Amino acid sequence: MDEWKAIGGQRLIDADKNQVTPFPLHTLDSQTLYAWHILPLGLYVRHESALAAQDRSSNDGFVPDITTTVNFKLLRDDPEARLVLYFHGNAGHITQSIRPRSFHALTSVSSKIHVLAIDYRGFGLSTGSPTEQGLILDARAAVDWATQVARIPPERIVLLGHSLGTAVAAAAAAEYCCTSGAGPGCCSSDDGTEPNRDDNHETQARREEEPMEFAGIILVAAFSSLPTMLSGYAIAGWIPVLRPLSFWPWLLDKLISRIVDKWPSAERLTRLTKSAKTDGRRLNLTLLHARDDWDIPCHEDDKLFKGAVRGLVEADLGVENQHGTGEQEVEHDDERERIRREEEREVESCVENLLEKEKGKRTVERWMGDVRKESERAFVTTWEDEGVCIRQELWPYGGHNNLMYYAPVPMAVMRAFGLADQPEHSRD
Repeated sequence: MDEWKAIGGQRLIDADKNQVTPFPLHTLDSQTLYAWHILPLGLYVRHESALAAQDRSSNDGFVPDITTTVNFKLLRDDPEARLVLYFHGNAGHITQSIRPRSFHALTSVSSKIHVLAIDYRGFGLSTGSPTEQGLILDARAAVDWATQVARIPPERIVLLGHSLGTAVAAAAAAEYCCTSGAGPGCCSSDDGTEPNRDDNHETQARREEEPMEFAGIILVAAFSSLPTMLSGYAIAGWIPVLRPLSFWPWLLDKLISRIVDKWPSAERLTRLTKSAKTDGRRLNLTLLHARDDWDIPCHEDDKLFKGAVRGLVEADLGVENQHGTGEQEVEHDDERERIRREEEREVESCVENLLEKEKGKRTVERWMGDVRKESERAFVTTWEDEGVCIRQELWPYGGHNNLMYYAPVPMAVMRAFGLADQPEHSRD
């Protein structure tokens, strides 16, 4: 299909000439990703002549070396530039669905906010085949390009994920923000085992570096883990796919166990908040969901919020990690398992009691209409603990996709970058 192959920058998102720069991004395992750098509209207007004069008549505007462009220099050389790393959902490629509108929404609110969006391996024109560990490597390629090539410090970077992209963003955040003592490897599977991949020494080296503090991590329409979500998934919110198997729990468990890519985002958020609290680092995490999301139900955010709060509890209790027993010397596996289960029950009880007691106090309800209908109810819960801020926001509209270009998402980005409190002229 011509449109599929013609993933050119300006034409398919109605951007101005050379506002978008398509370029290749290379991963540690030698895959090549198709990426976009999108300039903020206000910045483009100020440099329109120089930007439009660039000759990109060949290859549908594709630029083999982005560092030679005016666009790149405007990003790299501006000490006030902010960068959103955009991780899209599981359908289509970089120009499809609501993504162009989302890019417009993000790059129109401030002349400081740039966007880097990627197609994962196996999507669009990117090489390779998608797997959980592969997509995590793709996210690492984006972060490494931003910090090492564009030289944007982490405190001026937001990780923004939508749907599948929330799992990618959560994994990337855990990879870059966790210390090695925060629990099992941050890119481990949900049973705590390390991934079997050729760059494992690169992963270890990454963890031995100083953890990063991103401006924010924003997860829109997220899920706690793929097996957990699928076990309760209903088509269009009405037709439960796996509920008939609930009569045979062993069969449901067997089916769920066959899922290869687990995407345990709730566990990764636990490690993320625990590491930040333990080390005294700043962490800004936002969970956004629409009440009328029929693809991923909004109650998945409750599980993610609980996972994030759990990390704070584990830090307070001094839990070494959720899969092991810390410094205790245990001779037998059954004794180790008994201690692990006791520790698990203690932490779970603390988290449940804390949420029951405190979450309501930290929640502000909002009604979007004049009449207080349940369908119009929104809320914001803010949980702050030293340098860690966890924000859960429920919006009544937007479904699974349209929320990405509704007001809450660019507002969350502005809030993360500290632009929401600045006078209007200073955001330009």
